[in-house]
Amino acid sequence: MKRSIRTLVGVLSLSLAVPALAVAETWVIDTAHTVSGFTVRHMMITNVTGVFEATKGTIEYTPGDPGSVKADIAIETKSVNTRISRRDDDLRSNNFFNAEKHPAITFKSKRVQNARPEGFELVGDLTIRDVTREVVLKVEGPTPPIRDPQGNRRVGANATTTINRKDFGVNWHRAIEAGGVIVSDEVKINIEIEAVEKKG
Repeated sequence: MKRSIRTLVGVLSLSLAVPALAVAETWVIDTAHTVSGFTVRHMMITNVTGVFEATKGTIEYTPGDPGSVKADIAIETKSVNTRISRRDDDLRSNNFFNAEKHPAITFKSKRVQNARPEGFELVGDLTIRDVTREVVLKVEGPTPPIRDPQGNRRVGANATTTINRKDFGVNWHRAIEAGGVIVSDEVKINIEIEAVEKKG
């Protein structure tokens, strides 16, 4: 009987000594403070940049465990903005994104690799024009949470990658007389994310 009591006390003591398991938190991307940008080479002589003004989605992770990060992101193709309306209309057309038929570019994470104190690599499926390829986002962050004036917890992160647009069916092409092309195949992507903790 005494042995049973001692065993029970030991088990209870051990359970109290082990901290509660961390719980995964869900963060909702704040569209108003998030920008998905891209850079392409124009006519082999300069870079042209643009943004998508509507990025939505969620990020889930357990504090202190970068390997737990999961992301589900959607970027509205019709929200493309390069500051030139004629060029934006062309990008929304079937020459490039075909925004009417393919309203979103999506990224769904699959796993984390090369985690380090300042960031990690997030491997996932990127889909453009219904073509899906695995890509690696190099992520800096997330930042430590802060509270905004309304009391909401917020975090930030930056994600970058480089793709070949033709791998995703964005095949518009025109050569220039001096050699080279008007629009490069390589596209650099940069996403500045701000997210708010989901309550409840």
